[in-house]
Amino acid sequence: MSRESIFRIGVDTGGTFTDFVVVRDGRIEIFKELSTPRRPDDAIMQGIGRLGEAPLQESDQGSVQEIVHGSTVATNALLERKGARTALLTTSGFEDVIVIGRQTRRDLYNILVTRPEPLVPDDIRFGVKERIIEDGSIEVALDRGHLDSLLEGLRNKNVESIAVSLLYSFANPEHENMIMAALEPLGVPVSLSSRILPEYREYERTSTTVINAYLAPLMSRYLLRLRDRLGEKWAQPPFFRVMQSNGGAVHSQTAASAPVRTILSGPAGGVVGAFYLAQMCGYSKIVTFDMGGTSTDVSLCEDEIKVTHESQVDGMPVGIPMMDIHTVGAGGGSLANLDPGGALRVGPESAGANPGPICYGKGEQLTVTDANLILGRLRPEFFLGGAMQLTPNRIPPALARLEWARGWDSPEELAQGVIDVVNNNMEQAIRLISVERGYDPRDFTLFCFGGAGGLHAASLARSLGMRRVVVPQFPGALSALGLLLADVRKDYSQTLLVEAAGADRELKTTLARLHKKGLEELQSEGFKKRDIEFIDLVDLRYRGQSYELTLKVEPDFIARFHDVHQRRYGYANPGLPVELVNVRSTFLGRTAKPEFKKTVKRRDRPVPVDTQPVWIDRKRVKTAIYDRARLGYGHVIQGPAIIGEYSSTTLVPRDFQCAVDSFLNLVLETT
Repeated sequence: MSRESIFRIGVDTGGTFTDFVVVRDGRIEIFKELSTPRRPDDAIMQGIGRLGEAPLQESDQGSVQEIVHGSTVATNALLERKGARTALLTTSGFEDVIVIGRQTRRDLYNILVTRPEPLVPDDIRFGVKERIIEDGSIEVALDRGHLDSLLEGLRNKNVESIAVSLLYSFANPEHENMIMAALEPLGVPVSLSSRILPEYREYERTSTTVINAYLAPLMSRYLLRLRDRLGEKWAQPPFFRVMQSNGGAVHSQTAASAPVRTILSGPAGGVVGAFYLAQMCGYSKIVTFDMGGTSTDVSLCEDEIKVTHESQVDGMPVGIPMMDIHTVGAGGGSLANLDPGGALRVGPESAGANPGPICYGKGEQLTVTDANLILGRLRPEFFLGGAMQLTPNRIPPALARLEWARGWDSPEELAQGVIDVVNNNMEQAIRLISVERGYDPRDFTLFCFGGAGGLHAASLARSLGMRRVVVPQFPGALSALGLLLADVRKDYSQTLLVEAAGADRELKTTLARLHKKGLEELQSEGFKKRDIEFIDLVDLRYRGQSYELTLKVEPDFIARFHDVHQRRYGYANPGLPVELVNVRSTFLGRTAKPEFKKTVKRRDRPVPVDTQPVWIDRKRVKTAIYDRARLGYGHVIQGPAIIGEYSSTTLVPRDFQCAVDSFLNLVLETT
């Protein structure tokens, strides 16, 4: 690769592969490296090494303008409970709020259910003598003497990070700011709830702040180490940004101080990329389907990417804006086994990058990738362009060593069972974000990407009654491409809790304050005013309700609230007063985007590179094999067919037809 022409690089770290997208001279190039879970930056630097082995000189410093990174470091640390030893300071009497939580139970009928251990143990949760009430006035001043005694206790507890979440800090942050100043001599990161999430609901706000503090030291070390290693590669390192869960990127230093905002960093890139391309191609309603090596992420987009403020990660609420993405443990590397009742189970455990599936050369447990290879759906010569050799000959002896796998009549029957189970898991995930929320999946296009997605998309669409599947270019690296399509985004919010009908003045004043902050922060990142946009939102509810709906600030937003409430919950009551709970403002710094040009010249009939028998719909059928690199605009392929490429493989069943559109997407439709 020539170094001089490089423009921007997107790097998405997944559980199995680390994906790279390089945009230069208007061209998009992709490649993959096996992930290195213990030190994710090792795989990144291995990939960066492909761009030229020698360190760049001063004359080359402009060749790489920006690197945008989608990271799983925060997610994995939270799920695996490998974050920092974190202390919590809160208003006296509320030390156990993260343990008490809400009365809701994840397993309603499970009498043996156990609560997950809190991120902050009992002995390092401290109550601070102070009280600010709901209107922001100080009822009990901060007791500095008591605070000094707590500092001495913190020193003796060897804490690595501190979360501060006082009861009404969203109404008045004065006491939290005073505590932060007092904690400075300890030399550890401090997360304030009034800065992380200045909204009411003490449980959700405290949980979000604790998660941020729990992840801050680890994320800071990781990003600092990666930045230093990039500095060794380039004389002047490129601008380094990190993807957030809300679909926008931020400077790496911002991500290090607010890691809670990066929990869905990787999946968010995929949704951004899919939505951008779908809009460009004229699809306003899509369900994104991202099946990678470890998990599957799905999201529903209707004219916009949906963002929620009510997410949970491993049972812990996260109140910051996150894309409405549902994840299931169903990927190419998902392990097959029997559950305690003897039924076939696939996932959520994954073979990951090491040892990986059996056919990768080291694994010993059957995975979804192995099942597709057994059925003849995965062609070794297409896999990563042949750079990584698959070993199908390892599968039969490995299956013979698995006692549970001996009860099937043939390897093909077992493999088909694995595919059926994993497809059912993914179908349920799509139903959850569509049918269970009032949407008919038949009105949507299934936008498929991820290295494993193309082999399963048509079957899912058929089960859900969806008539169209779109497989874009570079499907196995679309999440990394989405990183380069994302704008810089920052979200701001403030709780008001006033009646909406008479809140014009409070709304205007609050928005002005949020706008001032957003404009200053984006200008500090180098954006000119003409490149900055903002969207204002409000959270509304009927008085007496516990949860809100989020709408854009428009002249008729109260009337629209009734309509949205009717659609979401099946009823509305215009006679009830509407309460304005939170005010939100989203600021976007528009970034340069790769160009996607239409193709106008049609190709002649497509020519298969081979034919072979493949198990499709429980039958071995003669199937045409196509190389996607040889397909062009206007080509139409009748199933059954397999279309292979560097980063993915697409299966076209017998009742589907595949057409290549002018943007070189594969469009599968039922015949």
